[in-house]
Parts: sequence; C-alpha cells; structure tokens
Amino acid sequence: MKKIIFLSLFLIVSFSNVNAQAKRTSIISLSASVKSYHEKSQLEAMQKGPLLELYVERIRVLINTLPYIALTTKPGVTIQDVGIPDNSENNKMLALQAENTKTFLETTVAFQRTMMPYSDKGNIITSILYYESMLKELNQMNE
Repeated sequence: MKKIIFLSLFLIVSFSNVNAQAKRTSIISLSASVKSYHEKSQLEAMQKGPLLELYVERIRVLINTLPYIALTTKPGVTIQDVGIPDNSENNKMLALQAENTKTFLETTVAFQRTMMPYSDKGNIITSILYYESMLKELNQMNE
C-alpha cells in the first residue's frame, strides 16, 4: 500500500514538473532563425521567386527578434532566463506582444508578397544581403 501511495505521489510530482516546464514561453520564437546565409553570387544565380521567399523569411526573423534585443537575441530564451519575474502580468504582456507581432507580420508579409514581385532583382538581392548582415550582427551581439 505504501508503495502505491509513494508511486502515485511520485507520478503526480513528475507530471506537474513536466507541465510547469512546458509553460515556459520563449521571448523570441524558436522559428526565428535563419538556416543559412548567402553570398551575392549564390543569390544572383537564383530566380526571383525563391529570392522573394528568402526576403520574406529574413523579414520574419527580424520582426520576431528586433523588439527584444535588449533582453536577448537568441530564440528559446525565456523571461525567467533573463531574470524577469514569471508572473501573470509579465506572461500576459509577453502573450499580447506575441499576438501583436503575429498580426503585424501577417500584414507585412501580405504586403511583401503583393508588392515585391515588382521590385528589381538586384534590389532584392541587396536587401537580402543587408538583412543577413543584420542577423549575423545580432547573433554576435551577446557573445
């Protein structure tokens, strides 16, 4: 009987600990990272469609990163990791910011997909390289 009670308590504590860890929300989304960077020659060899996708991807990462650079530049870092109290007010603000960012990003991407096909391929390439240089700098900022 004692073993069953002990085992039951152990499982309850284990599950509650897993749930508590699962609630930790990242300041910067884990999806806000660039898989690879490009050289100008690589971009010049690409068609406009894939270039536009790279352009939009870099905008997504920057929009998800820039508002938080005073806290962190790394995806996956939580408010607890940077010393912000884990309370309902702070979590509510983080959730509200995430929702606002999502709305802004959806509008921005819709605009980009409508207008950027009319832009010059060279300007898209220059923009991608500029965005990538910003992202490289952000990655080195806290090191």
